Amino acid sequence: MSTAAVQEDKRDPAHVLGALLGVHAGDSLGATLEFMSWEEIQRKFPSPLRDIIGGGHFGWKAGAATDDTDLTRAVLLAYYAEAKEKAGHKDHKHQHPKGEGVVEKAAWYFVDWFEGRDWPGRVKGAKPSDIGGATAQGILTFKAYGDVKKSGAGEGRAGNGSLMRCIPTALFQLDPDKMVDESMAISAVTHDDSSCVVGCVAYNAMVRSLVEGKTADEAWQAGMEALKGVGEREKRGGRGGGRIESAVGKVQRTMEGGRHRVKLNDFALNGPRSARNFRDELPRGASGYVLESLKLGVAAMFDPRPLEDVLVDVVRIGRDTDTNGAIAGGLLGARDGAEAIPLRWREKLQHGREFAELVEYLLSPS
Repeated sequence: MSTAAVQEDKRDPAHVLGALLGVHAGDSLGATLEFMSWEEIQRKFPSPLRDIIGGGHFGWKAGAATDDTDLTRAVLLAYYAEAKEKAGHKDHKHQHPKGEGVVEKAAWYFVDWFEGRDWPGRVKGAKPSDIGGATAQGILTFKAYGDVKKSGAGEGRAGNGSLMRCIPTALFQLDPDKMVDESMAISAVTHDDSSCVVGCVAYNAMVRSLVEGKTADEAWQAGMEALKGVGEREKRGGRGGGRIESAVGKVQRTMEGGRHRVKLNDFALNGPRSARNFRDELPRGASGYVLESLKLGVAAMFDPRPLEDVLVDVVRIGRDTDTNGAIAGGLLGARDGAEAIPLRWREKLQHGREFAELVEYLLSPS
């Protein structure tokens, strides 16, 4: 139980919605280019892709949610169901019958998504077309045991599959200590690697600051302070065999790299052979490693250009374009608000209207 007082609510509704729609927009824009290298994208789209057109490796419909947005929706529904339960309201459309607390609820919504159980846009019982290995393993392990403490894919499985979906915790958990705990615990349902759980803490601390109207510099500092707090807590508790403390250092260096050494317009225009710092900062080529995706998100947050221009460049870098776009899009939407997302994008987003409805309820006075 957290002993910290819940902070004054300074969230801007337009920026809360912008964070969720930013995830969705980055995901749906990047889905067209998923798995392509920078060179392949240059050949196929010599003029940068600026519209959500679908297609890609999985043949998406324009504006469709991939696993990034769908799993964000799962976490969002967990907060919605928890709020409804506490208010004593019934909602048969959205409320899950299983789960004690938001972490378990999120895990059961992951199972619903995985099994195609009453999930928008999916044939009942059909498995998702796009799913990471750690995500699948974590969900199946959770389903087998029904215990979030026995799920997760293990240390060393450091993909970006929890970072891409963690943003609802930043938006709807006002207690700062609980925000840290829930960021880590929801990540660990599938991605319990130390870099993943710590990365989600830093990301959510930045998002929270942005939706409260803070600058990119202030948000970055909030992320660094959150990391420091996690490191100090682990040191006091003597838990994790030093893995969390080591991960804190890695994420701190990632945050520094994203702020100072990644220039998205250079990376997108000149690619891995010619862009300054590309190979040093993205040695895995932006192909799904959690710290590289976080680094691109931080660079996006500090990029002063309009949201559209920044996201176009993020996905143009290549490889895990939908997830890199989703992670960067969440920070940009939190920074700039929903109206900064082009209307032609917003009109296509599969879950856009539902996200707006859920945000309205979750931000309404209790």
